[in-house]
Amino acid sequence: MRTWLTAPLSHDVSGALERLRRAPDVQQLAIMPDVHLSADVCIGVAVATTHLLYPQAVGGDIGCGMFAVALDIEASALASPGIAGKVLAEIGRAVPARRRNRRLVIEQPEAAVGGTLSHPSLESLRRNEGALEFATLGGGNHFLEIQADEESRLWLMVHSGSRALGQAIRDHHLSRGEPVDHRLRVLDANSTAGAEYLHDASCARRYADASRKAIAEEAGRVLGNTLGAKVCWETAITTDHNHVTREEFGGRDLWIHRKGAMPAHQGESGVLPGSMGSPSFHVAGRGHEPALCSSAHGAGRAMSRTEARSRISERTLRREMQGVWYDTRLAGQLRDEAPSAYKDVGTVLRAQRELVKVIRTLRPILNYKGV
Repeated sequence: MRTWLTAPLSHDVSGALERLRRAPDVQQLAIMPDVHLSADVCIGVAVATTHLLYPQAVGGDIGCGMFAVALDIEASALASPGIAGKVLAEIGRAVPARRRNRRLVIEQPEAAVGGTLSHPSLESLRRNEGALEFATLGGGNHFLEIQADEESRLWLMVHSGSRALGQAIRDHHLSRGEPVDHRLRVLDANSTAGAEYLHDASCARRYADASRKAIAEEAGRVLGNTLGAKVCWETAITTDHNHVTREEFGGRDLWIHRKGAMPAHQGESGVLPGSMGSPSFHVAGRGHEPALCSSAHGAGRAMSRTEARSRISERTLRREMQGVWYDTRLAGQLRDEAPSAYKDVGTVLRAQRELVKVIRTLRPILNYKGV
């Protein structure tokens, strides 16, 4: 097990990682600096196996990731409270956090899934709930943000995933898995069950990727109508941080599971978000094999949501968000997403200097979160 840490691991995180390290067929384990506790397998890990698949080392939000793209305008376009408020309101209508009204359904591109899912119940969910949730943001730490780079050029950043579809795929295939202890279950990649999980997970990953792009397109229309902005699609960067893929390391083909870990192969473009009040970064991978060519996927939580809600006041959140446009009516509900609920993203970057290099630094201008 190799680690890139900002601080010593807590007892709970250390225990969870040790249990994973000892699990069958785990060949290599890389721990990212944004690691934190989560159900069954911590967030912020990359796991290599030869033939066993661990759905819990991908998680339920399969394909969750980032999309970033430049606009042709500068930060001064959002200097007015009135304009910023209008943009926030219009984005909220165009990109709902939850499932869409049927008359507003955005059709999924044919490539969004790329095949029929392995079980009729999953395929039914994709065609029904999946259609309603396509191009919706989701809650929690999912967001849409307008940011300014070092030259004050505006960028759009989207963080979202596969919504209910990914959760259903994980749960369905976990029910078919073999228990390896009281928490973890596995599938053999060479079995029918393993092949079906890989197929369905790949479909969820494509769905999430297409959904992020559709969100960016909807937001782009809003920004065109309100600010006269154009989206420069040739600048787009897309990456995801919850997946399992076949990759070669040391002359061996391995299954690389990433849960809250961004791929960072040599020269690979990535997007590393901070908290809703701190800078974000566009990065390039350094292809560091001891880290399984992976990187942190963000700042990482410093507090659980429960702890953040008990320790962070609405007043604190408002102070931490000074200088960033957001819906202040939601301040009380956003306390568990406050900047102080997260690790310092600069510290995270310093801990993983050998994993990625920073290409661009962006400061938040306007943040939209679903609650």
